[in-house]
Amino acid sequence: MSRTAFILRKRRARSMGQRRKREGRFQAGGIGCGAIISLLLAVVILFAALIYANLTRGLPNVELLPTLLYPPDGLLLQPTRVYDRSGGKLLFTFAQNESPRRYLPLSSQVPQHLPDFLAKATAAVTDPGFFSNAGYSLSGWQDPENHPTIAQKIVSELLLYNEPPSLQRALRERILAAQITAKYGRTQILEWYLNAADYGRYAFGAEAAAQLYFGKPASGLTPAESAVLAAVSVTPSLNPFDAKDVALQRGRETIQLMQTLGFISSDQAAQALAQTPVFKPAVPSQQASIAPAFVKLALNQLDGQFTRERIERGGLKIITTLDYDLQQQSACASLVYADRLEGQTDPPTPCDAARLLPSLTATDIVAGPSVSALILDPQSGQILAAVGETLNGKETAFLAAHAPGSLTTPFIYLTAFTRGLSPASLVWDIPSAGTIQNFDGQFQGPMRARIAIANDYLAPAANIAKQMGGEAIARTESSFGLKDGDVTLLDMASAYSAFAAQGVRYGQPGSFDGLKTAPSAVLRVEGLDRSLWLDWSNPQAQPIVTPQLAYLMNNVLSDESARWPSLGHPNPLEIGRPAGVKLGRTNNGHDVWALGYTPTRLVVVWTGTRASDAPRLSPRLSAGLWNTLMQFASQALPADGWPVPAGVTTMNVCDPSGLLPTRDCPSIVSEVFLNGNEPVQADNLFRTYEVNRETGYLATVFTPPQLVEQKVYMAVPFEAQAWAKSANIPAAPTSYDAIQPAQINPDVRISVPVMFADVNGQVQVKGTAAGADFDHYRVLVGKGLNPQEWILVGSDSTTAVTENVLAAWDTTGLDGLYAVQLQVVRTDQRVDTAIIQVNVKSK
Repeated sequence: MSRTAFILRKRRARSMGQRRKREGRFQAGGIGCGAIISLLLAVVILFAALIYANLTRGLPNVELLPTLLYPPDGLLLQPTRVYDRSGGKLLFTFAQNESPRRYLPLSSQVPQHLPDFLAKATAAVTDPGFFSNAGYSLSGWQDPENHPTIAQKIVSELLLYNEPPSLQRALRERILAAQITAKYGRTQILEWYLNAADYGRYAFGAEAAAQLYFGKPASGLTPAESAVLAAVSVTPSLNPFDAKDVALQRGRETIQLMQTLGFISSDQAAQALAQTPVFKPAVPSQQASIAPAFVKLALNQLDGQFTRERIERGGLKIITTLDYDLQQQSACASLVYADRLEGQTDPPTPCDAARLLPSLTATDIVAGPSVSALILDPQSGQILAAVGETLNGKETAFLAAHAPGSLTTPFIYLTAFTRGLSPASLVWDIPSAGTIQNFDGQFQGPMRARIAIANDYLAPAANIAKQMGGEAIARTESSFGLKDGDVTLLDMASAYSAFAAQGVRYGQPGSFDGLKTAPSAVLRVEGLDRSLWLDWSNPQAQPIVTPQLAYLMNNVLSDESARWPSLGHPNPLEIGRPAGVKLGRTNNGHDVWALGYTPTRLVVVWTGTRASDAPRLSPRLSAGLWNTLMQFASQALPADGWPVPAGVTTMNVCDPSGLLPTRDCPSIVSEVFLNGNEPVQADNLFRTYEVNRETGYLATVFTPPQLVEQKVYMAVPFEAQAWAKSANIPAAPTSYDAIQPAQINPDVRISVPVMFADVNGQVQVKGTAAGADFDHYRVLVGKGLNPQEWILVGSDSTTAVTENVLAAWDTTGLDGLYAVQLQVVRTDQRVDTAIIQVNVKSK
């Protein structure tokens, strides 16, 4: 072999080896890339599976739809009904009549069937692609409120009603829409929709709507009438009763849309447009005839648990907290009372409670009166009765908000109680710059806080509010659920229920009223299949204020004698059992309140007038109805009060200072205190002065004893002196009696120091203590012009003295005017005296 050939063979072999190495590397790289792609694909598939599993977790079974809609036992064929707490008294039905809703098929083989024109019209306005789509549309998935197909609407309204709007809900809705379309078909879906659609005024299903608006069965609807109903199903509020012209216009637009989509021919459209739908006469919107305000309140509370559309759709039984008999009696008494307030002299009294109403006088007549009331069980937070505002002899569904006026002043004092004040604390009911006036224009002067609260005196409340500060009071009111502005009866009942239940508010947790716990009007919600949808039968407790502070307020508000200064005795707030009561009124006098409670019942009454020029109303008007309702509501309950909790003490104090009694105290009363807040200071509001009964001036040591008498005066502070003068409160004298020169007795006299001399240090008292029948003498000193206490200088001396030293008086540490008295005692116990006044000046 030639060398050349050998070299070529070597090169060829080397080239082949390099090629095989490169191919091996490419093959290994390809295998690695394939593995990575396979792994990524597996991860994507797994991730998609997890997403789908999460989307479908807890997905409702589509087979639920027949149980909801198919006759005769379809749950939604029965309207939702509202009952009293016993479940036996029907209060309201979400339907125009009590008969079950009627389900109609689409098939024309059945005499009573849904019109084909109605089906096409509904598809046109609701889901134009209904006859070609798969039951769902991917468009609009970003908007959870958008349900572009009929199948999606059914799923949203009947299967996913309890899920909040979200992207996940939108995707679940489309999954279920595809499932029901595949399982049941388009015809069945359209039939379901027409039998379940909301047509307004609680008309669900085409048959109910046809009867309501046209007074005929759905099978007898004309094309024009069918078009109107189809349009109403899109926007139920624009129905023939509430928006007749709009409903007609939208019906015509529906016919034109059907022609545009090819659902009907031009001839069919022209025939339909030539028809004029004939509506039944419009009827008022349906509301409960029994307890309309209470039913409205109960439904409002359920809004936080279910959508109103789901409640109205049907199939539910709502058991409320209403005491049917108590509601009937309360409504009856309120209506009779409103008639009497308007001047009806002898309205009928068709119920037992009305016979308990107080008689009214001509001065109690009110122009355009309205009353409202609410009764609560504070131990459970359950609303037992609610009477909406009366109007023209009927109860309305309104529990409107009104200005609370002075009904909230106890929360001002409660704030003060948390900062050391007590029901015994001295407050002044006096006029001052910027102080609001009392309702009667009168001021009562000094009083305990108890009296100010019980009698609704505003000036003390304003002064306490200024001391406490607006922020502190707002925090207290907020903790009780009160905010600035107008309040409803339920707001005030909820706030005061914490006092009635010794510092705890009972109710149900929820978002209604914005409170952690609030009084409830609902016990439970059941499905017609006996499933339990909501259970509020067990109350929840929320501590609001300490039992000790609650007891202080209860003790004040239930003090009958404390109210007598303004209400007299007897008065409407006395019901023969312990009851905390507060009256309230606004400055213009157009809103007056009475709110009172026992441990087991709370009643709040509002009375107002619709006449802007009406005179001020008296809170007694609300008190009269309150008395009736409270007595009726409590008649079968024990007359219990509130036990004294640990941490509260009772002790005697001086009235009205609230301090420890002294011999000058004009009245001693028993008061309650938080432990540690009891008074330790003696009363300083009243003081006894010795006066010359002839001159009225302060007595001195020189006033003849037979003219001196003791009189007690009120120590009126400067800011109250104007009130005291107007109230003829005598002021303590500030001037002393004139000093009359005493007749000099040569055997009993002080010669040194002289009268009114300035002295200090060691003072030599010189003079004479002698005379017939002398036994002994003593020298005494006392502070002031008329000392109430005398101090012996040295000791008694049995040695007579003539113009010499009688005693040595050490004035160190003393200052001011002092009286020096020489007493000479005779053997027959007669006492002769000599007195001088000196001025001690400390160095």
